[in-house]
Amino acid sequence: MINDLKKDCDTRMQKSIDSLEGSFTKVRTGRAHPAMLKDVMVPYYGTDTPLNQVANVGIEDARTLLVQPYERTMIAAVDKAIRNADLGLNPITGDVIRIPLPALTEETRRNMQKMARAEAENARVAVRNIRRDVLADIKELLKEKEISEDEERKGSEDVQKITDKYIADIEKALHAKEAELMQV
Repeated sequence: MINDLKKDCDTRMQKSIDSLEGSFTKVRTGRAHPAMLKDVMVPYYGTDTPLNQVANVGIEDARTLLVQPYERTMIAAVDKAIRNADLGLNPITGDVIRIPLPALTEETRRNMQKMARAEAENARVAVRNIRRDVLADIKELLKEKEISEDEERKGSEDVQKITDKYIADIEKALHAKEAELMQV
């Protein structure tokens, strides 16, 4: 019973780490990466559609993304969607769409670091909330007399160890992202 709760706790915390890594891909580091445009939605025949379903997103060089819409008529809509995505990017439109990434200034790097820290804090809060939920479930089992006090104490300690492990993983990911951001 407690083992099931611990497995559930581990699975949910791993999802928080995965979400953090996904959030970190949005924080640009000066190098072009197709994942930067992952959340851009393009109006396609009256429906908002993810960019990667209406265009091929690739890397032209280290500082330029290349977007090739599958239909020529979509070039203007894709351009407009990228401009409206609030990513600070200015596409250059021709037969294809080129998106040059501006060089990061010191101030921009600091702002990106703040964004990364905020995402890491959100992940920490999510992990702690999962811990709180699992500990409440363990206490409920004790209250229902399905487990003993010793089992409750041992289960709580195990959940805390799992939580500590994931918090350390978040810190490691944050330090790696900060180092990547400050690289010139």
